[in-house]
Amino acid sequence: MPTDLEVQSSELVVQAARLVRAVRRRMGQPAGIRILAVLDELGPMGVTALAEADRSSQPTISGAVRHLVDEGWVAKEPDPTDARRSLVRLTAQGRQRLAEARRDNGAAVAERLARTGHTADDVAHAVAVLRNVMAERL
Repeated sequence: MPTDLEVQSSELVVQAARLVRAVRRRMGQPAGIRILAVLDELGPMGVTALAEADRSSQPTISGAVRHLVDEGWVAKEPDPTDARRSLVRLTAQGRQRLAEARRDNGAAVAERLARTGHTADDVAHAVAVLRNVMAERL
């Protein structure tokens, strides 16, 4: 029998995923934004590791990285530990584009929250809980 904490934790994951999907549908942001977010969180990495982190195929990520390089949002550079490989890293333009996407996402969620009557303090509490949870390794 699941505990109340397990039931509520499951509901948290479900609702967080629904929120992310709703924002993505509304904002119509390119999939590349997700890759920028992974690089922001985990740092420079090879295409194979990036595909694993994004749970995508290596060919899909390779194509996306080529597009992101063309946009100037990421750069490929030699891997200092293995000259046969390259690392993908965020550029200043990529960080700026990611910041813009996050501001847009925040505005979309704030608009939705404004209709619910929840306050900034309510949201701050939810964010603090999620930050604390994410500080632990799953």
